Amino acid sequence: MSGEAVTRGEVARGAALVALSRASSLIEAVAQPLFIWLYGLPAYGLYVVLWGAINLAENVVDLSLTGALQRIVPQEEEEAAHAAVKAALLVTILPASAIALAVSVGAPWIAPFVSAAPADRPWLVEAIRLFAWALPLWTFVEVATSAARARRAFGPEIRLRLFWEQIARILFAGGFFLLGAGHLGLVIAHLASLTLTAALCVPLLARFYSPRLLLRARLRPADFRLLLVTGIALLPANVARRLLVDAPAVVINLLIPGARGAVAAGLFEIARKIATLPLSVRQAFQYVMAPLAAHQARARREDIAPLYHFASRVSSALVVPLAGLLAFAGRDILSIYRPEAMAALPLLVILVGARAAEAIVGPATPIVEMTGHRLLPLVNSLVGAAVWILLSLLLVPPLGAEGMAIAVGLATLAIAYAATVELRISDNLSPFDHKLFQGLAAALAGLALMWAVTQLLGGVLRFATLVLLWAAASWAALRVGLTRSDRVALGGFGRAVRLL
Repeated sequence: MSGEAVTRGEVARGAALVALSRASSLIEAVAQPLFIWLYGLPAYGLYVVLWGAINLAENVVDLSLTGALQRIVPQEEEEAAHAAVKAALLVTILPASAIALAVSVGAPWIAPFVSAAPADRPWLVEAIRLFAWALPLWTFVEVATSAARARRAFGPEIRLRLFWEQIARILFAGGFFLLGAGHLGLVIAHLASLTLTAALCVPLLARFYSPRLLLRARLRPADFRLLLVTGIALLPANVARRLLVDAPAVVINLLIPGARGAVAAGLFEIARKIATLPLSVRQAFQYVMAPLAAHQARARREDIAPLYHFASRVSSALVVPLAGLLAFAGRDILSIYRPEAMAALPLLVILVGARAAEAIVGPATPIVEMTGHRLLPLVNSLVGAAVWILLSLLLVPPLGAEGMAIAVGLATLAIAYAATVELRISDNLSPFDHKLFQGLAAALAGLALMWAVTQLLGGVLRFATLVLLWAAASWAALRVGLTRSDRVALGGFGRAVRLL
């Protein structure tokens, strides 16, 4: 591993590539209306409940070895790095396959616990039986792409997550609908796209790791213990944090009986998917900062500070205007869904507001995780999980999906701001400086103008004006919220939009 210092330019390039791969969220947001028009909101709600359960199971089964690889691979010699990847694959995929088999066999006993409309009951057992096999497929995809990221290679996921996974899923969903697969078509389409993605992860691994060395690499007991201990130390924090992404639809379905539970889960997922767009910008810096912070921690801790400031400034300058656009144009966006989807508007406003507030503090969480503070991520995530569980139990029965949106939003902020306070205390690192506040002021001014437009205009003219204001607010926030060296680090993008 090279001892060269990580630069802001590398952070920017990596974040841009990861953001492009995370643009799968944009495709998912576009695919949602199609899936709902083809299969109906209750069937879509059941589908997201099943997929949420798979994601929850995967985050337990992988023992957070995906995160452990981010720490270990950059600091090891080639044979040890290959052995770590081999061990991660074996330790995760074999249990995932066993669980899939058990769920597939036990599907008739599991189905009664899932809320569904009477018309959807006949296909539910078969859906559970089939969808269980998404677990080993998704586990392999997660470990393989994490191994590539551990090589500081952030671009290869673009084709996998953006095209082969998301575009293929849309094509499969449309194809199975035309073939008359019924509501099961959405489940089969998801399995088909995951199978294709998993197959393409094999050459991805071969690109960054020697297949021969992977097969013959022997992990020493001490190295194996390090891999497991590192992963298991991250596991409670990762699972607690993923609860806020994967569990809400499942919990809504469990707390609200019958067809109402399936519909409420679908409405929440509509709002969550759209609110994922601003999250994708923040996630881009999280994905990049994790392995880079681990690399930089080998050098001087103070070298992380300029990267942290840079990531926080860019994140807030881009996310806050985007969140405003989604909130103020939410009615226009939801109009492309079936009419019943308009009930997701209050949920959307709550979730994007939380994402905007979260973005201001930048990638504090991965920096805490990757700079040796092993207990703090667990504390933060447990606090967030406790907030979510308490608010969910209090708010979901009376308020439905809107109560879940409030619970998720506040729990997300609890985790992010706890990490920010801890970095300030432990390492004297803070995202806040005058440049960040200048950029935030420009972004908030843009949001005020967007609100005024919603009061004065309507229809297509309102939406077009909001888009123009979003672009102007984003540019202004970047221009006044970044130092010149920050803007230079943006490379060709900075020159193309005349930030220099």
